[in-house]
Amino acid sequence: MKKPFYYILFTLLSISCSKSDVNNRNCRFLLNVGVNTSINLNVFPYTNLQFVSNSVYVPNAGNGGIIVTNSGTGFLAWDASDPNHSPNTCSRLDIEGLEGTCGCSDENVYSLITGQPLSDPDLQCGLKAYRVEQSGNDLIISN
Repeated sequence: MKKPFYYILFTLLSISCSKSDVNNRNCRFLLNVGVNTSINLNVFPYTNLQFVSNSVYVPNAGNGGIIVTNSGTGFLAWDASDPNHSPNTCSRLDIEGLEGTCGCSDENVYSLITGQPLSDPDLQCGLKAYRVEQSGNDLIISN
């Protein structure tokens, strides 16, 4: 009687595990730091966000700063630290249009619209996203 029970339990546990569970364990470089910052779209350098497809870097927030992008349908915010590297001097992403590129030797590239890696399909982690709310000319970025 116990053997069928264990067989069913093992089968259910096997089915419930997914690849995303493995990916989440591998995405361990970025800390879950509290983010609650705001930027004013009328203040330089954030005025560029008034135009579609522009991105700006916001320092002193998140793991390596935050990149905010105007997608045309709203604003998106991503941690500016490469999630596939431990934070260091080269892991901060540089903005190149709608892409963020890591300064390390592997030069990982990420979409600033989807957060997904573009340069290497085998990369385990996409960009860490933050919530963006617009209140008048202010963007409130939080997690």
